Amino acid sequence: MTAEEPGYDEHAALSAGERAREWLAIYLKGVFMGAADAVPGVSGGTIALITGIYERLITAVTNVDPLVVTLVPGVRTAAGRRRFRARLIEMDVPFLLVLGAGIATALVTVAGLVEAAESAVPALLFAFFFGLIAASAVVLRDEVDLSTPGRIAAALAGFSLAFVLAGGLTGSLPHTLPVLAVAGAIAICAMILPGISGAFILLLLGQYLFLSETLSAFVDALFGLLGGGSLGAVIAPGTVVVVFGVGAVIGLFSISHAVRFALDRYRAATLTFLVALMVGALRLPMREVFANVSAWTPGRALAVCGIALAGASAVLVVDFCTADIDY
Repeated sequence: MTAEEPGYDEHAALSAGERAREWLAIYLKGVFMGAADAVPGVSGGTIALITGIYERLITAVTNVDPLVVTLVPGVRTAAGRRRFRARLIEMDVPFLLVLGAGIATALVTVAGLVEAAESAVPALLFAFFFGLIAASAVVLRDEVDLSTPGRIAAALAGFSLAFVLAGGLTGSLPHTLPVLAVAGAIAICAMILPGISGAFILLLLGQYLFLSETLSAFVDALFGLLGGGSLGAVIAPGTVVVVFGVGAVIGLFSISHAVRFALDRYRAATLTFLVALMVGALRLPMREVFANVSAWTPGRALAVCGIALAGASAVLVVDFCTADIDY
Protein backbone atom coordinates (compact mmCIF):
# COMPACT_ATOMS: atom_id res chain seq x y z
CA MET A 1 0.00 0.00 0.00
CA THR A 2 1.34 3.43 -0.93
CA ALA A 3 0.84 6.82 0.71
CA GLU A 4 -1.59 7.75 -2.09
CA GLU A 5 -3.90 4.81 -1.46
CA PRO A 6 -6.95 5.08 0.84
CA GLY A 7 -6.47 3.71 4.32
CA TYR A 8 -2.71 4.26 4.32
CA ASP A 9 -1.42 4.44 7.91
CA GLU A 10 1.90 6.21 8.07
CA HIS A 11 2.57 5.10 11.64
CA ALA A 12 1.80 1.48 10.85
CA ALA A 13 4.23 1.66 7.92
CA LEU A 14 7.13 2.47 10.24
CA SER A 15 9.58 -0.25 11.16
CA ALA A 16 9.77 -1.43 14.76
CA GLY A 17 12.97 0.56 15.28
CA GLU A 18 11.50 3.74 13.80
CA ARG A 19 8.34 3.36 15.87
CA ALA A 20 10.39 2.86 19.04
CA ARG A 21 12.41 6.00 18.31
CA GLU A 22 9.21 7.94 17.68
CA TRP A 23 7.69 6.90 21.02
CA LEU A 24 10.97 7.59 22.81
CA ALA A 25 11.04 11.10 21.34
CA ILE A 26 7.45 11.73 22.48
CA TYR A 27 8.25 10.35 25.95
CA LEU A 28 11.26 12.67 26.30
CA LYS A 29 9.18 15.64 25.17
CA GLY A 30 6.74 14.70 27.93
CA VAL A 31 9.62 14.65 30.42
CA PHE A 32 10.59 18.19 29.41
CA MET A 33 6.97 19.32 29.63
CA GLY A 34 6.55 17.80 33.08
CA ALA A 35 9.81 19.30 34.33
CA ALA A 36 8.71 22.76 33.19
CA ASP A 37 5.27 22.47 34.75
CA ALA A 38 6.57 21.02 38.02
CA VAL A 39 8.10 24.37 38.99
CA PRO A 40 6.42 27.82 38.98
CA GLY A 41 7.37 29.62 35.78
CA VAL A 42 7.30 28.41 32.18
CA SER A 43 4.39 26.13 31.35
CA GLY A 44 4.45 22.70 29.80
CA GLY A 45 2.42 24.20 26.96
CA THR A 46 5.40 26.40 26.11
CA ILE A 47 7.67 23.36 25.95
CA ALA A 48 5.11 21.65 23.72
CA LEU A 49 5.38 24.63 21.38
CA ILE A 50 9.17 24.47 21.37
CA THR A 51 9.22 20.75 20.63
CA GLY A 52 6.59 21.01 17.90
CA ILE A 53 3.83 18.89 19.46
CA TYR A 54 1.48 21.58 20.80
CA GLU A 55 -1.04 21.39 17.95
CA ARG A 56 -1.06 17.59 18.09
CA LEU A 57 -1.55 17.72 21.87
CA ILE A 58 -4.54 20.07 21.72
CA THR A 59 -6.06 18.13 18.82
CA ALA A 60 -5.68 14.82 20.67
CA VAL A 61 -7.20 16.22 23.88
CA THR A 62 -10.19 17.71 22.12
CA ASN A 63 -10.72 14.54 20.05
CA VAL A 64 -11.00 12.22 23.04
CA ASP A 65 -14.52 10.77 23.03
CA PRO A 66 -15.72 9.25 26.33
CA LEU A 67 -18.17 7.10 24.34
CA VAL A 68 -15.22 4.93 23.32
CA VAL A 69 -15.95 2.94 26.50
CA THR A 70 -19.01 1.53 24.72
CA LEU A 71 -16.61 -0.48 22.56
CA VAL A 72 -14.98 -2.16 25.57
CA PRO A 73 -17.48 -5.07 25.82
CA GLY A 74 -16.65 -5.98 22.24
CA VAL A 75 -12.96 -6.63 22.94
CA ARG A 76 -13.85 -10.25 23.69
CA THR A 77 -13.76 -10.86 19.94
CA ALA A 78 -10.92 -10.24 17.49
CA ALA A 79 -13.09 -7.90 15.42
CA GLY A 80 -14.08 -5.96 18.53
CA ARG A 81 -10.45 -5.57 19.57
CA ARG A 82 -9.58 -4.25 16.12
CA ARG A 83 -12.39 -1.69 16.27
CA PHE A 84 -11.39 -0.59 19.77
CA ARG A 85 -7.73 -0.28 18.81
CA ALA A 86 -8.57 1.61 15.63
CA ARG A 87 -10.72 4.09 17.58
CA LEU A 88 -7.96 4.69 20.14
CA ILE A 89 -5.44 5.30 17.36
CA GLU A 90 -7.90 7.61 15.59
CA MET A 91 -8.14 9.73 18.76
CA ASP A 92 -4.32 9.57 19.15
CA VAL A 93 -4.65 8.05 22.60
CA PRO A 94 -1.30 6.19 22.35
CA PHE A 95 0.39 9.58 21.87
CA LEU A 96 -1.35 10.96 24.97
CA LEU A 97 -0.39 7.91 27.04
CA VAL A 98 3.30 8.02 26.09
CA LEU A 99 3.46 11.80 26.55
CA GLY A 100 1.64 11.46 29.88
CA ALA A 101 4.16 8.84 31.04
CA GLY A 102 6.98 11.29 30.35
CA ILE A 103 5.18 14.08 32.20
CA ALA A 104 4.52 11.79 35.18
CA THR A 105 8.18 10.74 35.31
CA ALA A 106 9.29 14.37 35.51
CA LEU A 107 6.65 15.31 38.07
CA VAL A 108 7.74 12.50 40.39
CA THR A 109 11.42 13.37 40.01
CA VAL A 110 10.98 17.11 40.53
CA ALA A 111 8.61 16.55 43.46
CA GLY A 112 11.37 14.66 45.27
CA LEU A 113 13.87 17.43 44.58
CA VAL A 114 11.45 20.12 45.75
CA GLU A 115 10.71 18.23 48.95
CA ALA A 116 14.43 17.88 49.69
CA ALA A 117 15.14 21.54 48.91
CA GLU A 118 12.19 22.72 51.00
CA SER A 119 13.60 20.86 54.00
CA ALA A 120 17.25 21.82 53.49
CA VAL A 121 17.28 25.27 51.85
CA PRO A 122 13.76 26.76 51.80
CA ALA A 123 15.02 30.32 51.26
CA LEU A 124 16.98 29.30 48.16
CA LEU A 125 14.04 27.26 46.85
CA PHE A 126 11.70 30.25 47.00
CA ALA A 127 14.39 32.56 45.64
CA PHE A 128 14.56 30.23 42.64
CA PHE A 129 10.77 30.39 42.33
CA PHE A 130 10.93 34.20 42.54
CA GLY A 131 13.37 34.29 39.63
CA LEU A 132 11.22 31.91 37.56
CA ILE A 133 8.00 33.86 38.11
CA ALA A 134 9.53 37.33 37.73
CA ALA A 135 11.27 36.43 34.48
CA SER A 136 8.11 34.77 33.15
CA ALA A 137 6.19 38.00 33.77
CA VAL A 138 8.92 39.99 32.01
CA VAL A 139 8.99 37.82 28.88
CA LEU A 140 5.20 38.03 28.63
CA ARG A 141 5.16 41.83 29.03
CA ASP A 142 4.34 42.34 25.37
CA GLU A 143 1.06 40.50 25.96
CA VAL A 144 -0.09 43.18 28.42
CA ASP A 145 -2.60 45.61 26.90
CA LEU A 146 -3.95 48.48 29.00
CA SER A 147 -5.59 50.33 26.12
CA THR A 148 -9.20 49.89 27.33
CA PRO A 149 -10.94 50.24 30.71
CA GLY A 150 -11.84 46.54 30.61
CA ARG A 151 -8.23 45.46 30.17
CA ILE A 152 -7.09 47.81 32.92
CA ALA A 153 -9.73 46.25 35.16
CA ALA A 154 -8.45 42.78 34.21
CA ALA A 155 -4.92 43.78 35.17
CA LEU A 156 -6.02 45.22 38.50
CA ALA A 157 -8.14 42.15 39.21
CA GLY A 158 -5.29 39.76 38.43
CA PHE A 159 -2.73 41.65 40.49
CA SER A 160 -5.08 42.16 43.44
CA LEU A 161 -6.23 38.55 43.50
CA ALA A 162 -2.69 37.19 43.47
CA PHE A 163 -1.38 39.76 45.94
CA VAL A 164 -4.11 38.94 48.46
CA LEU A 165 -3.70 35.18 48.04
CA ALA A 166 0.10 35.46 48.28
CA GLY A 167 -0.24 37.48 51.47
CA GLY A 168 -1.21 34.42 53.44
CA LEU A 169 -4.81 33.67 52.48
CA THR A 170 -3.63 30.49 50.77
CA GLY A 171 -2.34 29.26 54.08
CA SER A 172 -5.94 29.05 55.26
CA LEU A 173 -6.97 26.78 52.40
CA PRO A 174 -7.21 23.22 53.75
CA HIS A 175 -5.65 20.23 52.00
CA THR A 176 -9.01 18.51 51.80
CA LEU A 177 -9.91 16.25 48.90
CA PRO A 178 -12.49 18.66 47.36
CA VAL A 179 -9.98 21.53 47.45
CA LEU A 180 -7.30 19.34 45.89
CA ALA A 181 -9.68 18.22 43.12
CA VAL A 182 -10.50 21.83 42.27
CA ALA A 183 -6.79 22.73 42.39
CA GLY A 184 -6.04 19.92 39.94
CA ALA A 185 -8.76 21.10 37.57
CA ILE A 186 -7.42 24.67 37.57
CA ALA A 187 -3.73 23.73 37.40
CA ILE A 188 -4.15 21.47 34.38
CA CYS A 189 -5.41 24.43 32.35
CA ALA A 190 -2.06 26.16 32.80
CA MET A 191 -0.21 22.97 31.90
CA ILE A 192 -1.67 22.73 28.40
CA LEU A 193 -1.72 26.46 27.63
CA PRO A 194 1.42 28.46 26.79
CA GLY A 195 2.18 30.98 29.53
CA ILE A 196 2.17 30.22 33.24
CA SER A 197 2.77 26.78 34.73
CA GLY A 198 0.42 24.57 36.68
CA ALA A 199 2.89 24.64 39.58
CA PHE A 200 2.48 28.42 39.77
CA ILE A 201 -1.27 28.01 40.22
CA LEU A 202 -0.73 25.38 42.91
CA LEU A 203 1.79 27.62 44.68
CA LEU A 204 -0.70 30.48 44.63
CA LEU A 205 -3.41 28.20 46.02
CA GLY A 206 -1.13 27.02 48.82
CA GLN A 207 -1.13 23.39 47.64
CA TYR A 208 2.23 23.12 45.87
CA LEU A 209 4.54 22.01 48.68
CA PHE A 210 1.88 19.73 50.17
CA LEU A 211 1.36 17.97 46.85
CA SER A 212 5.11 17.67 46.22
CA GLU A 213 5.61 16.05 49.60
CA THR A 214 2.57 13.80 49.17
CA LEU A 215 3.65 12.63 45.71
CA SER A 216 7.12 11.80 47.03
CA ALA A 217 5.59 9.90 49.95
CA PHE A 218 3.32 7.99 47.58
CA VAL A 219 6.21 6.94 45.34
CA ASP A 220 8.33 5.95 48.35
CA ALA A 221 5.44 3.89 49.71
CA LEU A 222 5.00 2.11 46.37
CA PHE A 223 8.66 1.16 46.28
CA GLY A 224 8.35 0.17 49.92
CA LEU A 225 5.76 -2.43 48.98
CA LEU A 226 8.41 -4.22 46.94
CA GLY A 227 10.44 -4.59 50.11
CA GLY A 228 7.53 -5.85 52.17
CA GLY A 229 6.22 -2.49 53.29
CA SER A 230 2.70 -1.76 54.50
CA LEU A 231 -0.17 -1.24 52.07
CA GLY A 232 -1.61 1.26 54.55
CA ALA A 233 1.30 3.58 53.87
CA VAL A 234 0.21 3.78 50.23
CA ILE A 235 -3.48 4.49 50.79
CA ALA A 236 -3.33 7.97 52.38
CA PRO A 237 -0.95 9.66 49.88
CA GLY A 238 -2.39 7.55 47.05
CA THR A 239 -5.88 8.90 47.74
CA VAL A 240 -4.59 12.47 47.48
CA VAL A 241 -2.78 11.72 44.21
CA VAL A 242 -5.82 9.99 42.69
CA VAL A 243 -8.25 12.76 43.69
CA PHE A 244 -5.92 15.43 42.34
CA GLY A 245 -5.55 13.42 39.13
CA VAL A 246 -9.32 13.05 38.74
CA GLY A 247 -9.70 16.80 39.18
CA ALA A 248 -7.03 17.36 36.54
CA VAL A 249 -8.79 15.06 34.07
CA ILE A 250 -12.10 16.85 34.65
CA GLY A 251 -10.40 20.21 34.18
CA LEU A 252 -8.64 18.99 31.05
CA PHE A 253 -11.94 18.24 29.32
CA SER A 254 -13.97 21.13 30.76
CA ILE A 255 -12.25 24.17 32.25
CA SER A 256 -9.43 24.11 29.70
CA HIS A 257 -12.01 24.56 26.94
CA ALA A 258 -13.39 27.61 28.77
CA VAL A 259 -9.90 29.07 29.11
CA ARG A 260 -9.24 28.57 25.43
CA PHE A 261 -12.59 30.23 24.67
CA ALA A 262 -11.53 33.21 26.76
CA LEU A 263 -8.23 33.40 24.89
CA ASP A 264 -10.02 33.19 21.54
CA ARG A 265 -12.65 35.82 22.37
CA TYR A 266 -10.87 38.04 24.91
CA ARG A 267 -7.21 37.30 24.25
CA ALA A 268 -5.75 40.67 25.29
CA ALA A 269 -7.74 40.91 28.52
CA THR A 270 -7.07 37.27 29.44
CA LEU A 271 -3.32 37.51 28.92
CA THR A 272 -3.19 40.85 30.73
CA PHE A 273 -4.97 39.22 33.66
CA LEU A 274 -2.54 36.28 33.69
CA VAL A 275 0.59 38.45 33.58
CA ALA A 276 -0.79 40.69 36.34
CA LEU A 277 -1.52 37.54 38.32
CA MET A 278 2.16 36.59 38.10
CA VAL A 279 3.35 40.03 39.21
CA GLY A 280 1.03 40.06 42.21
CA ALA A 281 2.07 36.54 43.15
CA LEU A 282 5.72 37.59 43.58
CA ARG A 283 4.73 38.56 47.11
CA LEU A 284 4.56 34.86 48.04
CA PRO A 285 8.14 33.70 47.27
CA MET A 286 9.53 37.01 48.57
CA ARG A 287 7.66 36.51 51.83
CA GLU A 288 8.97 32.96 52.15
CA VAL A 289 12.55 33.99 51.43
CA PHE A 290 12.54 36.58 54.23
CA ALA A 291 10.71 34.20 56.58
CA ASN A 292 13.43 31.56 56.15
CA VAL A 293 16.50 33.79 56.49
CA SER A 294 17.18 34.47 60.14
CA ALA A 295 20.09 36.85 59.56
CA TRP A 296 21.24 38.44 56.32
CA THR A 297 24.95 38.13 55.72
CA PRO A 298 26.80 39.00 52.50
CA GLY A 299 27.15 35.28 51.73
CA ARG A 300 23.45 34.55 52.21
CA ALA A 301 22.41 37.59 50.20
CA LEU A 302 24.72 36.53 47.38
CA ALA A 303 23.35 32.98 47.44
CA VAL A 304 19.71 34.15 47.37
CA CYS A 305 20.36 36.62 44.54
CA GLY A 306 22.41 34.07 42.61
CA ILE A 307 19.77 31.35 42.73
CA ALA A 308 17.06 33.87 41.79
CA LEU A 309 19.14 34.90 38.78
CA ALA A 310 19.58 31.22 37.88
CA GLY A 311 15.81 30.77 37.84
CA ALA A 312 15.34 33.90 35.75
CA SER A 313 18.06 32.78 33.34
CA ALA A 314 16.32 29.45 32.78
CA VAL A 315 13.14 31.26 31.72
CA LEU A 316 15.07 33.69 29.50
CA VAL A 317 16.73 30.77 27.72
CA VAL A 318 13.33 29.25 27.00
CA ASP A 319 12.07 32.64 25.84
CA PHE A 320 15.02 32.91 23.46
CA CYS A 321 14.13 29.51 22.01
CA THR A 322 10.50 30.58 21.50
CA ALA A 323 11.18 34.08 20.20
CA ASP A 324 9.84 33.22 16.74
CA ILE A 325 6.74 31.36 17.97
CA ASP A 326 3.36 33.10 17.83
CA TYR A 327 1.50 32.43 21.07
